[in-house]
Amino acid sequence: MEKGLADCHQYRPRRDKVKEEAGVQPAGTDAQARTGFGRALWNAAGTVFLVLGVIGIPVPILPTTPFLLLAAACYLRGSERMHKWLLTNRYFGAYLSDYRMGRGMPMRIKAATLALLWIFIGATMLFAVSDTIVRSLLLLVAIGVTIHILMLKTKRNGR
Repeated sequence: MEKGLADCHQYRPRRDKVKEEAGVQPAGTDAQARTGFGRALWNAAGTVFLVLGVIGIPVPILPTTPFLLLAAACYLRGSERMHKWLLTNRYFGAYLSDYRMGRGMPMRIKAATLALLWIFIGATMLFAVSDTIVRSLLLLVAIGVTIHILMLKTKRNGR
């Protein structure tokens, strides 16, 4: 007698096992994500977070990493294809993987990030904002982001 996938209790695709180990349910496992409308909402939210993350690359006041992580989580629930695309994307894939696994950032990326952060926030403080409270908030954000980036593990070449 031939055993089908429905009869096999132990069958589980590898990608689902990886998602379970990461602590996130794959798309289609809860009632809301199973519906076409629910999946469309997850995909829409993922796209919004992805766009905000991309905008955050040149705009230091908008955090890139949290938005990209949120986009990945939304795509995980809404579309396996979009989730896989984001995690294998040549621009974001390695960055997201390294961040999620705690591997850190290369020193040159840390330096470039901090330089851009201080250039843009400094220019905004000097030329675009006249309110002392807003300038103080911008300075606090820059200090907080700097501390966060400096506390991240520095990724060595070849690892």
